[in-house]
Amino acid sequence: MSTVFNILAIVVMVAVVIVLTRGLINMLRGGSGNTSNKLMQARVLLQFVALVFIMLALWYSRSGTG
Repeated sequence: MSTVFNILAIVVMVAVVIVLTRGLINMLRGGSGNTSNKLMQARVLLQFVALVFIMLALWYSRSGTG
């Protein structure tokens, strides 16, 4: 089970990098402030989800059920 959480954590971390990159590109091009705000909110949410999956993977690997 911890392998599943490891894979999900990696997928969500890649999504964080993609959203962060899109936000930086939007900012460098002088894009909409509304778009920047939405991308920042998505990044924060994805970081939280990644943290949850990382903690679950650690918990399952320590409990020996994975």
